Amino acid sequence: MPAKENAKKKQAFRSGFVAIVGRPNAGKSTLVNGLVGQKIAIVTSKPQTTRNRIQGIVTKPEGQVVFIDTPGLHKADSALGRQMMQEVAAALEGIDVLLVMVDASHAELHVDDLLLDKARRFRGKTILALNKVDRLPKPKLLPLIDSFAKAFDFAGIVPISALKGSGCDELLQEILKQLPEGEPYFPEDQVTDQPERFLAAEIIREKAIQVMYHEVPYALAVFVEKFEERPKLLRIEAVMNVERDSQKKILIGHKGETIKKIGTEARKELEVILDTKIYLGLYVKVAPDWRENPQKVRELDWRHQLEELTPRSDEESTNEE
Repeated sequence: MPAKENAKKKQAFRSGFVAIVGRPNAGKSTLVNGLVGQKIAIVTSKPQTTRNRIQGIVTKPEGQVVFIDTPGLHKADSALGRQMMQEVAAALEGIDVLLVMVDASHAELHVDDLLLDKARRFRGKTILALNKVDRLPKPKLLPLIDSFAKAFDFAGIVPISALKGSGCDELLQEILKQLPEGEPYFPEDQVTDQPERFLAAEIIREKAIQVMYHEVPYALAVFVEKFEERPKLLRIEAVMNVERDSQKKILIGHKGETIKKIGTEARKELEVILDTKIYLGLYVKVAPDWRENPQKVRELDWRHQLEELTPRSDEESTNEE
């Protein structure tokens, strides 16, 4: 009888929510995409790319982990920045495990005070993922792990390379061990709770960030106004909001070359992700100083966009098909 009970315990399914927190460019979105097995969060070299909390769902025979990818922790100096930090705070509510991610290639021999504060405030289990260890000289790894272990009582410390995938399976198993027993929250074939409309807006923003430079990426917000499924075709129309006329000119480019490049690259990736032919229309609009306006920040949030879609006004545009 005890043997059967032990077997049942080993087979018990575990499930729960895990919030990932870290500084900008720590590799949080790369980790979520890698564990999920497909792209659900955009990734660029620019810090503070992630603005909203995004759920990625990983289901294994032994359990289901719902990862919540959050914006990078930073000092908020705008309405947009404050909303991003509110997204982090909201992500920590009702979670089962906190995953703190540190860029080991830039880490000193102590845990970032801001991250440590999050860990101390959280009452559940906290795991530390040391990312980008492939860029760290091997003799420095063990002292780094030791210094972090002394700074806080982590449930586990796992060195990984989210980009290369090394250590990620070990991290997933460490997380599963800390989750409570329970039924899955989502069907096993579901990988995110985000609507495809939001994914489309994020892919467009990602391509714009990759193409653009200086302040334009941070002044950019994408609003999908039309997401219409037709036989063998998905029609997407999106407004790209910037703060100044000068940014609008840069975004459109000479004879529309820049916005056309953004549209082409976004359409190609979306066709792969959504597995359908896509018509993509991009329009540029100036929303003066929207990052400083709490109401405008809310209006440009994807959840609000789903609630109140407004008809498109005549704007300069480019269409990709």
